[in-house]
Amino acid sequence: MDGKDRQIIRVLQRDGRMSNQDLAEAVNLSPSPCLRRLRNLEKDGVILGYAARVDARAYGLPITAFVRIRLERHDEATVQTFEREVGRMDEVLECHVMTGQTDYQLRVVVESLDDYERFIRARLHRVGGIGSIDTSFAYGTVKDSMVFPMR
Repeated sequence: MDGKDRQIIRVLQRDGRMSNQDLAEAVNLSPSPCLRRLRNLEKDGVILGYAARVDARAYGLPITAFVRIRLERHDEATVQTFEREVGRMDEVLECHVMTGQTDYQLRVVVESLDDYERFIRARLHRVGGIGSIDTSFAYGTVKDSMVFPMR
């Protein structure tokens, strides 16, 4: 991947719906080489897909929680079970393996605090193998970008 590929990616991160013609103009390429580069980025798995960014509040999910999980054990079965089950939970938008005091950090969206409590009690606790759960609620967002920094 070279600088031109990175340029294509940055432009698409800002507007994934733009036409190939507009993309080619934005990165100073003719349409055919631009499309060829784009297809290669898709084929190579650099571009994973295209999606609409949606305001969670407008969608009806105004509460964002960052949930830090520490497992009781780190054996293969516990880790695989936890990761598989979390992968099935629609409320979990992100799950990151962490260094430091916790093993995982989740970004969870829910409609209300009652829904968050139900999520914890009825979904997360049932996974088993969890040693601790620590939650912080976001009450605002300063920056939410999907555009990578330039290298």
